Amino acid sequence: MEQDIELRDREEDYININPLQAAGRTYPETRIAIDSYVDGYSVCDWCNGALCKMDKPPIQKFLQSVSEFLDMDYSMLTNGCREAKYAVLHALTKPGDAVVIDGNKHYTTYVACERAGTKIYEVASSGPPEYRIIPGDYEKAFEKVKMETGKFPKLAILTHVDGSYGNVVDAKKVADMCKQYNIPLLLNTAYSSGRMPVDGKAIGADFIAASCHKGWAAGGGNIGLLAVTEPWVKQVFLPSVKYAAKPLEILGCSTRGSSTLALMASFPKVKERVKHWDKEVENARWLSGQLEGIGIRQLGVKPTEHDLNFYESDVLYRISETHKKKNFYLYSELKDRGIVGIKAGLTKNFKFSAYGKTREQVEHIAWAFKDIVEKYG
Repeated sequence: MEQDIELRDREEDYININPLQAAGRTYPETRIAIDSYVDGYSVCDWCNGALCKMDKPPIQKFLQSVSEFLDMDYSMLTNGCREAKYAVLHALTKPGDAVVIDGNKHYTTYVACERAGTKIYEVASSGPPEYRIIPGDYEKAFEKVKMETGKFPKLAILTHVDGSYGNVVDAKKVADMCKQYNIPLLLNTAYSSGRMPVDGKAIGADFIAASCHKGWAAGGGNIGLLAVTEPWVKQVFLPSVKYAAKPLEILGCSTRGSSTLALMASFPKVKERVKHWDKEVENARWLSGQLEGIGIRQLGVKPTEHDLNFYESDVLYRISETHKKKNFYLYSELKDRGIVGIKAGLTKNFKFSAYGKTREQVEHIAWAFKDIVEKYG
């Protein structure tokens, strides 16, 4: 049976502010690489038995460069950030062991812990309006675990930047506490590495999990990275007993197609763009100020320290109460002004990101919201 698939034109015809896609957007040269390697198992043409050690394409050399970029000792491709987190959990913990995570975590952090059979302790956020994670609360959580279980947790996981409010946590303070308690730290950088500078050793992280389709301009498809420091290499990348070339925790080899080449092709641009992170923050702060001026309130830490921001809007919601399209009017009005990315049906609460946009585009986004509010009085 034939299926009609509508070709996607969001990047070509619109300003796309979807926070899941903003920093995963591919570059022209990346798309060429994707097209060349689009067939399944395309990186295996010259397979030598281990994906991470391949020289053609130069995956091994690329992973060495990634380790230098993140200031870690060893890096491995994974099928996504969640697989990277689970690999560490499975290697370090046993069912019933305690793990401390933050309250702003992505759901996959919880699911990975749950799958590993760990007992989960959460460091709660400060709640509205900032939803801040206080580094010192990790120490309180460690002591609570010791009091209730008789042992300190086997692992601490911190969401460097959360995907709801864009709050940047002082990861070094958390890492310093972890070192005092001899607890390894896994840093989830799904919304930080690849878009802003992340120095693993300066922070003190033992493990870094990255989402490359979200933050490293690798585009569609799932691909992630796991970077570790030297003391943990043997434990986390333990090989199979029978198949010595295959790392056990990622079930041998991970992503074997165009996603890997997309990541590699975008890497030079990614290394360059993190040097200009201050401009992204400047644009986000300016845009937030413009929206607050018309009654659209930014939640999370202010002034924002990230491109992803969450907004609460009574003014846009009130319009929806009498508009013939109800809550879907905002999506239509923005699209009419050349903007997509906010989920259809949202007016009172929504998030978006203008990462990678020119100042002219950022100003257009601000104008669009103002124009919509003025149109409906």
